[in-house]
Amino acid sequence: MPFSIRELMAVHLARSLVDGDQLQVGVNLPVPEAAVRLAHILHGPNMELIFLGARMNVHHLEHLPLPAFGWDNRVVRWTESFSDRGHRFDQVRDWHRRVFFIGGLQVDPYGNTNLIGIGPDYRRLRFRGPGSVGTPTLTTHVGRYYIVLNHHDRRTLVERCDYISTIGWNQGGADARRKLGLPGGGPQYCITPLAVMDFEPQSKHMRLCSVHPGVTVDEVLDNTGFELAVPDEVPTTSAPTETELEVLRSRVDPEGRLR
Repeated sequence: MPFSIRELMAVHLARSLVDGDQLQVGVNLPVPEAAVRLAHILHGPNMELIFLGARMNVHHLEHLPLPAFGWDNRVVRWTESFSDRGHRFDQVRDWHRRVFFIGGLQVDPYGNTNLIGIGPDYRRLRFRGPGSVGTPTLTTHVGRYYIVLNHHDRRTLVERCDYISTIGWNQGGADARRKLGLPGGGPQYCITPLAVMDFEPQSKHMRLCSVHPGVTVDEVLDNTGFELAVPDEVPTTSAPTETELEVLRSRVDPEGRLR
């Protein structure tokens, strides 16, 4: 293909963002960071970009390197969690315009995610993750958020998370978040190196939307640890246009990190 899978993922995310969105990107998420910068340049001059709580308008800039951290991460290298001014409850305003992006060690059929660790005993985890690091707040007080994964396999997409750091649609149902008293629109998409999934409107069970070029539906199902809802026709994820690729490579990611 004339583009990489991570470039495809970034372009797909960029297309789903709307001018006027307030876009928040956390640590070590190069695909979402590229996506928000690309959307801001191509069709979102009124978007507000927030990286680790630092607000900036970058429409006039040719390039900001990925990741564009404004602080030295050695300061918080060994901390259990980290919060900056952008995460404070008293600064949560216009939450319906806010959009967030999240990864996960595990994701279940209803978009609940685990960033805590893997293993039955929390005192002796087989693998320790970064922890919740503010994601419960930042996925609650937002109009919508996206789950972006680096891997699509049965260890990541699981029937049940070992721990839940961020509640998606809980145990399912269109009113799942309302029953828990959670505001916000919940997870809208889960995008992986194999496919794009959304959540069926009534059950909120994860549903296959499209497969990436060269990927089959069976390949997605074989690498998913739970039963996906599959529509009668599953399209191929739309490829980037020449303009999208040119802007992505020349102004957002000239060093080719997504390639």
